[in-house]
Amino acid sequence: MPQQPLMNTYKRLSVSFERGEGCWLYDTDGNKYLDALSGIAVCGLGHSHPAVTTAICEQASQLIHTSNLYNIPLQEQLAARLTNISGMDKVFFSNSGAEANEAAIKIARKFGHAKGIEKPSIIVMESSFHGRTMATLSATGNRAVQAGFEPLVGGFVRAPYNDAEAIRAIAANNKNIVAILVEPILGEGGVLIPADDYLAQLRSICDDNDWLLMLDEVQTGNGRTGRYFAYQHSYIIPDVVTTAKGLGNGFPIGACLAKGRAATTFTPGAHGSTFGGSPLACAVGLAVTDTIMNEDLCDRAASLGKRILDGFKEQLEGMNYVKEIRGKGLMIAIELNEAGSELAILAKVKGILLNITGGGHVIRLLPPLVMTDTEADLLVNTLSKLIKIYAADERSKPRS
Repeated sequence: MPQQPLMNTYKRLSVSFERGEGCWLYDTDGNKYLDALSGIAVCGLGHSHPAVTTAICEQASQLIHTSNLYNIPLQEQLAARLTNISGMDKVFFSNSGAEANEAAIKIARKFGHAKGIEKPSIIVMESSFHGRTMATLSATGNRAVQAGFEPLVGGFVRAPYNDAEAIRAIAANNKNIVAILVEPILGEGGVLIPADDYLAQLRSICDDNDWLLMLDEVQTGNGRTGRYFAYQHSYIIPDVVTTAKGLGNGFPIGACLAKGRAATTFTPGAHGSTFGGSPLACAVGLAVTDTIMNEDLCDRAASLGKRILDGFKEQLEGMNYVKEIRGKGLMIAIELNEAGSELAILAKVKGILLNITGGGHVIRLLPPLVMTDTEADLLVNTLSKLIKIYAADERSKPRS
């Protein structure tokens, strides 16, 4: 048997898909699956969305790439669209969320050096996830992501998530801090949702200390939580916000948005990307943002998320096996009292695609924004039944 030519970087489920339509994926044997993961919060418009397909085909037939050595009108149009939606001033385009976060980290460091701080530091959170490049994995609050890649990049100070007082204590004792980098909701960390005033408190702390507030909305952006960006629930404006994933609905694109002083930190030569903001990527981004805004998919994510959350609470709350059911829009988590890593495999057998995170204890659901009520009810009913069966099986196993 020939050796597998792919590097061993993923523990893949034994299924291969050949086509998708809306919220459904079809494997090479003709079986269909309800996609409740959206490629990890990427395909918010579902699979084979006509607006995305048309944008790719039309733009690919005209112009795919020129380089950022030249003006790219579609890039300017998408930047204008995003700044209008977000309240930010400027945009840098990249190819992924990790690259967008790299840009944010570089903005913070350059901002700090401009203030005369020789070793600028950024506060980051425990259980966070910001990417797998050297700087972003160093910022990530998950030791498993970092292990084996030392020496890590310095300049990060760790704080507990959802604890503004801990950050105030850091401010009193560390004069090298220049920014806070935080996810509005921890995604890989288990869909952990902070207090309603958490981001507002961070905004106030940054204002008091002349720091930048930088929000990683790679997963929470693009309508996922019921607003275009999750920070819009808190009625604050950050200095920097990053996004990717749902912005391209599967086509690689990332963006680092900035406001005020943060927006003017970069100058020619300070940062760049060969492929970032290509005509093709920006045509797709425009199709996605237009569809989200014109079809009110942010509101749809809010109402559909409530329907799914209420359904799970009705069927699962009170079970000893289930610790908590929580969510914001279409970021939904079912936290288990015991590890349930096998549930992703069992759910696949039942035709549901999901993800287990949070150390194996959290079922993470990230359905497409275009999911119908009928599909949502199918998800709730099928998964609730599966969890009950799995919990009963786990209880019946002999304990050593």
